[in-house]
Amino acid sequence: MSEIRATTISDAAGTGPITLTGQSAAKAWVNFNGTGTAAISDSLNMSSLTDNGTGDYTLTYLNSLTGVFSNIIACSQSGRSITQRAMAYDSTTASSFIMGTYIDSGSSQTAYDNSSNDAAVFGDLA
Repeated sequence: MSEIRATTISDAAGTGPITLTGQSAAKAWVNFNGTGTAAISDSLNMSSLTDNGTGDYTLTYLNSLTGVFSNIIACSQSGRSITQRAMAYDSTTASSFIMGTYIDSGSSQTAYDNSSNDAAVFGDLA
């Protein structure tokens, strides 16, 4: 098996390390528990989680993005059951976004504090 070890990966010109600002890598990601006292379990470039109420969370970046046009992929679940869980995000700014978690009951959705929530944010760092 091959192994690659490096402390710095240089840019094409060889003048310095590459940065993630122009690449297609996620600029932030988060995993958090939304039950009880909501808390971030693990993350990259996330500074805080605010519990706004049942199934309603504001996630704030450590380093802001260049604008509001980021792409956020998110999912949410709470154990295994027939009832499906759905997720939506809203109010995206350069420094935060709001994530909502729900129980999908077919024709309606009810806000719900799910135990496992994930989001990955793609865009450009400021």
